[in-house]
Amino acid sequence: MHWGRWALAALLAIPSPVFASDEWLPVRESSMVLGNQSPLDFSAILPNPPIDDGSQLLTGKQGNFVRASAPDKPVKLLCASLAWSPASGGFPNHADADLYAAQLAKHGYNIARLHFVDASLMFGRNRDFDFDPETLDRVHYLLAALKRNGIYWIMDGLSSWRGAYGGYDDRWEPSSDLKLALYFDGKAFDHWLEFQRRFLTLVNPYTGTAPINDSALALVILVNENNIEFDSIVREREGKPHYDDRLKLPFNAWLKQRYGSSEALSKAWPDLKSDERLEDASIALPKSRYEDSPRLKDLQAFFVSVETGTTARMTDALRGLGYKGEISNFNNWPTLQTTLSREALPVITMNTYQDWVGSYSPGATMTQKSSIDDGAGYVRLIAAARWLGKPFVVSEYDHLFWNRYRYEAGLVMPAYAAQQGWDVLCRHAHGPIILKYGEPYPHKKGMLPYAIALDPVARAGETLAALLFRRGDVATSKLTIPFLVRSTEDLTDDMQARELEQLTELGLVGAIGMTKAATGSLSVGQPRSSVDPQAILDAAKAAGLLTKGNQTDLKTGLYESDTGELLLDRLRGQLRVSTPKTEAVAFSTLREPVNLGSVRVEASDGNGLLAVSVLDDAKSITQSRRLLVIYATDAHNTGMKFSDDEEKVIADFGRLPVLIRKGYVDLSLNLAKGEWRLTPVTLNGVASTAAGQVISPTGFRLSNDAASGPTTFFLLERD
Repeated sequence: MHWGRWALAALLAIPSPVFASDEWLPVRESSMVLGNQSPLDFSAILPNPPIDDGSQLLTGKQGNFVRASAPDKPVKLLCASLAWSPASGGFPNHADADLYAAQLAKHGYNIARLHFVDASLMFGRNRDFDFDPETLDRVHYLLAALKRNGIYWIMDGLSSWRGAYGGYDDRWEPSSDLKLALYFDGKAFDHWLEFQRRFLTLVNPYTGTAPINDSALALVILVNENNIEFDSIVREREGKPHYDDRLKLPFNAWLKQRYGSSEALSKAWPDLKSDERLEDASIALPKSRYEDSPRLKDLQAFFVSVETGTTARMTDALRGLGYKGEISNFNNWPTLQTTLSREALPVITMNTYQDWVGSYSPGATMTQKSSIDDGAGYVRLIAAARWLGKPFVVSEYDHLFWNRYRYEAGLVMPAYAAQQGWDVLCRHAHGPIILKYGEPYPHKKGMLPYAIALDPVARAGETLAALLFRRGDVATSKLTIPFLVRSTEDLTDDMQARELEQLTELGLVGAIGMTKAATGSLSVGQPRSSVDPQAILDAAKAAGLLTKGNQTDLKTGLYESDTGELLLDRLRGQLRVSTPKTEAVAFSTLREPVNLGSVRVEASDGNGLLAVSVLDDAKSITQSRRLLVIYATDAHNTGMKFSDDEEKVIADFGRLPVLIRKGYVDLSLNLAKGEWRLTPVTLNGVASTAAGQVISPTGFRLSNDAASGPTTFFLLERD
């Protein structure tokens, strides 16, 4: 969930938002449970098949997830992040678990990631592996409820830095070196394995099967965010060395094997001191991770060796317990080094954030930057970590509250995830939905970062993601641009080095990913500095893989996907999506009308997200009789305060009720003839017929200030 000191450098100035109303409307809903006939109930258009012995997920021949019973049909998985803690209410009781799982299915989720389960099981426990019996029962029951609703599971082998050790009350904080110790300390490794044995092999009384043998368990991430370099950054403290001393002897042993002698090492390291000798294991670790050197380059190669070796050992241990499902590791930190560590993994998992926030305390900061302004940089970061031919899982992402541009997340990430052909999309949260507002838990008294369930803007985005990504409204690119990776020879002296920005921009046109074999004019070769991205696009046009009319202009920041469905315009601050079943635009400026095809946005009084999607069985918007319109602006908590005029520094997060920024858009739609009725849909999915009105699709104003209360959803129906 962290990005350390990394910051994405915006290449263009952030566009000034169009004038926005300063009026904020309080959310009226309390219960957030969807009814069976709700327009937001997607269980009919996105049904979850039963999970049985023939439906376990595995990797198909094309490198995507498939069900065992349908090996030629890729499965798109919209993921519910369940990162509960006592502060957010913990795991639900049986009745709420039944309701919660059923609601997840209605919202379109078909897989869930259980995160920090180890911390929850050990909360308040003083003895190692002394799981809280009530929490264990609730976890088991929830797993069964998810499975009954056709929702698969992703689990971390370890999330907490405290593991299953007893006697700690800081289980959600990076307070120990356990993740580092797993690489070098046999006792730490044994502790990790014992947790797998005690939790995964314990028979769930509500399914009759141990999770490790259950068809619903689709993926185990061996350890969450366990890259050696990243873990050292998370635990970096002023006055302490950047690298833990326990790395020194293993590093010396690795150097001895690689170079053989101090004399040979001195030829590679100009900064080798006279008192540093391989023969007595006195080679020092780098003093700073931010001062590029050959020493840092070799440390990266050492990390690759250690990380791949330990992952292989963990994988063998998990297989030894009987697990036959998919495995991944190193699910964040998109450097050249970690790309090499991921090479042998059967599934690639990655976390990424736009405008990361590190605290819930007053003084917490963010940049207030737009993701469109930097060319979907947080998407491209992880696109460049993918290995082609393997399932790709976004195990965490978010464009965080209180960023005023976070409406972009509902379009940017699911649209490009679909275009790239990724398999799983998981917006990180304590939980993606709530059953009601006003629960008496510290993290549910108002909107917070990583708490998307309370945020109407994030919920609108997740609703759209179910259609764009899981339903497949956005087509997968037919153009694949492979990036050649050789071995540790590709590493540089820079510990933080990653794929070049100007090359990852190719991912906004076609699918990108790493490969060991790539040649020709349509691939990104080595060295990267000699690659001209424009030459690759020109070659794609010459080969007929891009139309001659493709609008991409790398110099001005205009990127059109090879499918013609996505158009990102950095100068205008817009992403446009035009597909048969969904047309949408996220915009920070709207200086002129935006024509999406069947939908034309004429004007708006502020920035936001507008989407129109088919809800019936029609093949296109123009043929549909039932459309869902999504319009999202911004939302704050009541009493929310900032320490600065730019709203970058929080002084007080505030409290419920949530306030939605009042706004409107003027639209004209090219729809089938007939009488059309526009009906506001409340945030809990009720079509408020009393507030509906007959409209002319050729020109009408859509306001989120509905008579039934402020909302982000509308139903457009033809009689």
